[in-house]
Amino acid sequence: MDRLPPSGDNVPRPVNARPTPSPARHALFQWRNAVFATFFVNGLGLASWMSRIPAVRDRLGLDTTQVGLLIFGLSAGSVIGLILAAWLLARLGARRAMTLSMSLAAAGLVLMGAGVSLFPSAPFVFGALAVFGFGIGSLDVMMNVEGAAAEREVGRTLMPLMHACFSLGTVMGALGGAVASVLRVSVFWHLAFIAILVLGTVVAAVRFLPLRHDLGDDAPAEPAGSWRERLAQNLTVWRDRKLLLIGMIVLGMTFAEGSANDWLALAAVDGHGFSNASGAIVFGVFVSAMTVGRVLGGPVLDRYGRVAVLRASAAVGIVGLILFILAPAAWLVYVGTVLWGLGASLGFPVGMSAAADDARNAAARVSAVAMIGYFAFLVGPPVLGLLGDAWGVLNALYVILALMVLAGLAAPAARPAASAARS
Repeated sequence: MDRLPPSGDNVPRPVNARPTPSPARHALFQWRNAVFATFFVNGLGLASWMSRIPAVRDRLGLDTTQVGLLIFGLSAGSVIGLILAAWLLARLGARRAMTLSMSLAAAGLVLMGAGVSLFPSAPFVFGALAVFGFGIGSLDVMMNVEGAAAEREVGRTLMPLMHACFSLGTVMGALGGAVASVLRVSVFWHLAFIAILVLGTVVAAVRFLPLRHDLGDDAPAEPAGSWRERLAQNLTVWRDRKLLLIGMIVLGMTFAEGSANDWLALAAVDGHGFSNASGAIVFGVFVSAMTVGRVLGGPVLDRYGRVAVLRASAAVGIVGLILFILAPAAWLVYVGTVLWGLGASLGFPVGMSAAADDARNAAARVSAVAMIGYFAFLVGPPVLGLLGDAWGVLNALYVILALMVLAGLAAPAARPAASAARS
């Protein structure tokens, strides 16, 4: 059986022998690195699409409302993927389910490129975005479940760093999109290359995930109804009020992140008069700030605690949004973008760690909060598109301010149980 060996190494060594990693620790590190890689390529694939939205808009001749409706294809597919992620995990196990999800996402990227460059068709791109959305939506839940489990086994705060890998992937995707725009590389060839890269990485990475009974990785050896029982048990966590408040934190922060992913480049172009290439650079600045916030987030969280950090993050994000919206000069747009990215950086990973505090139903709890977060991440942008067409894309961003205020108010829900009991 290909299960992860128990952690720890009790084998005695000679006094002067050089320590070597035990097979258990080596397998644990491979598991952790596989999750890191999956986060990275998921961000890479998503940002590669996001960075080409201005080019897609121009190629298909769309207005702001039509761009919002086009993005709704991504949102619709992603919501379905989020809803079915728990079922796919219970039915197929993590390895097979994650491979299936990324295969669909890669196919969606290729089809999107074809619908933009080879035979321009907005309805076709809408359908391709739905396929892509289903793949990344379901994979996002799965990789967060795996990430929370790996974090518990390693015994260190890793979730912010895992999401930093996602942000690093978005940085590379944004830079690649900017370079592709400057070099006038067609959307098809750009996205086809990214599709091959992300699919190959995930197929290689999932081999290092341990087989876990709670995710149904050994389902063929179980009675036929076992996966249904696991799924039913997973759904009971939605009755937990504290978990729903954690979901509110994640809702506000991921709305801020997801809206930036879809609308930041266009807001810089249409709202502040930037060029398409400069708009892609602004997006790159945002995801770079997100990455820095997540890389540094672990030590900051250990020093000041979840509640204080979440409240400070909400405040920083609100200041950044106001600067971005009202900036009278280009340099203030960049300052606002940096603060916006830093403020939104830790909400999602802290929510994942808080959801996993209860180890008894950690996988189900992480899955539930991830679903809430990615619902905001993917449904928020088309809503902003409709508001932006009516009031202007910059004015539509004020909606994010209200949600970040709610996230800051809900911050106490993320306090660890032991800390809550002492307070």
